[in-house]
Amino acid sequence: MFIQNCWYVAGWDHEVGADNLFSRTICGKRILLWRDANGDVHGFDDRCCHRGAPLSCGRKEGDSVRCMYHGFLYDASGACIEIPGQDRIPPKAGVRKYPVVQSHRWIWIWMGDPERADPALIPDTHWLDDPDWACTPPGYLHYDVNYQLINDNLLDFSHLSYVHPTTLGGSEEYAQLRSQIERLDRGLRITRWFMDRPPAPFVAKLLEAKGMTGNVDRWNNYDFLLPGVLIMDSGFAPAGSGAEKGQRKDAIEFRHCQVLTPETENSTHYFFAQPRNFDKDKPEVSEGLFKSILTAFEEDRVIITAQANNLEPGFEPVPCGLDSALAQFRALIAKQIDKERQEGLGQPVVFSAAPGHHMGM
Repeated sequence: MFIQNCWYVAGWDHEVGADNLFSRTICGKRILLWRDANGDVHGFDDRCCHRGAPLSCGRKEGDSVRCMYHGFLYDASGACIEIPGQDRIPPKAGVRKYPVVQSHRWIWIWMGDPERADPALIPDTHWLDDPDWACTPPGYLHYDVNYQLINDNLLDFSHLSYVHPTTLGGSEEYAQLRSQIERLDRGLRITRWFMDRPPAPFVAKLLEAKGMTGNVDRWNNYDFLLPGVLIMDSGFAPAGSGAEKGQRKDAIEFRHCQVLTPETENSTHYFFAQPRNFDKDKPEVSEGLFKSILTAFEEDRVIITAQANNLEPGFEPVPCGLDSALAQFRALIAKQIDKERQEGLGQPVVFSAAPGHHMGM
């Protein structure tokens, strides 16, 4: 089961071009994404109401989409406005339209009750296209596992010492830390400081180039929001320079933006990018960081996929102290899903024929 009343990332803005019809499965539903002449993105069920053919196999015609099986034409509201050889449009001829918002390079979609689709609930990821920040290329990975296993991984950074010893991790001392956890309205806030220790391998050369050759103070502080959105303030500063008190003049900082979108019960879309506040005019730094991060995330995918393939029905994990954040977050997801079950979701849009068309067959 998935949370319905929330915003999911459906894709990067470049994936939905001016002319293409783009399909992606989200929460078990095939979704069609396309742009109108103004560049606004629309989201439909990717299924013609006539015989169920994928609309993504169709074509754009101005601000409409035509199914290329029997020619049904849909306007931007999802209503069928033309059936070849037939003047009358059945009242129910249409496809479900989803609320869609493009914000800071990500396309967000609301899968539940459209009346509750408040854009103010979309997390702030302005660093992705903020001119004061440089950003790695847009990242995407596909997982053949349930999204909650990836949530678990992101909520417990003690794994960095063992899964990523030569990339994100480094010292096994990092695993000895325990994060501070704060409850938010729709998620958790995780705070983790690692003081006066060698830097993580993936930034060692960058720090050396800036004259930061000794130990550093490192932080990984992030909000983790329903259903699986990580927005992290992280960085490195000379040991003892006061970064934990807000003195970051000599620090290098990142704003990691990562989002999990369930594809099915056993597969997940993973979108990520890493804005930074330094070397903003050096694309080679962006490329190098992207390669390092992608290598590390592939390390995650290997171990999480192996874990998923190793789980058996009835397996009961033995909990320990480092599971606190993931246990709390799973409880938040379960609570929201249960709430939606009790309340019931809004019904899909009821379509009527466009003005000027007759009703009925």
